Amino acid sequence: MTQECIFCKIVAGEIPAKLVYQDEQVTVFHDINPAAPVHVLIVPNRHIESLATVDGEAAETVGRLLTVADQVAQLTGVAETGYRVAINVGRDGGLAVYHLHAHLLGGRRLSWPPG
Repeated sequence: MTQECIFCKIVAGEIPAKLVYQDEQVTVFHDINPAAPVHVLIVPNRHIESLATVDGEAAETVGRLLTVADQVAQLTGVAETGYRVAINVGRDGGLAVYHLHAHLLGGRRLSWPPG
């Protein structure tokens, strides 16, 4: 955990969030600025800055992040109709909070290419 990371504070329960799921490796909560009817963030519980900084030790956590995505899609009711999982990397990729996270979006038809 880093002291200034908002996602670390959410995982630690220091900042309230509308949690969807949590286990020993990941926490899932609703995005405060949703871009779809279902828009949740899946974050590793330990601080990993970005997908670009993932090493062998963090690879298992990243795998867990992705496998939890389908479980969360089931929980939020979008698995049957479809959903998107997006991971932003770097400023030009749209990364705003430098704590690895995946966006799970669904509940409407999503266009391509995205924004």
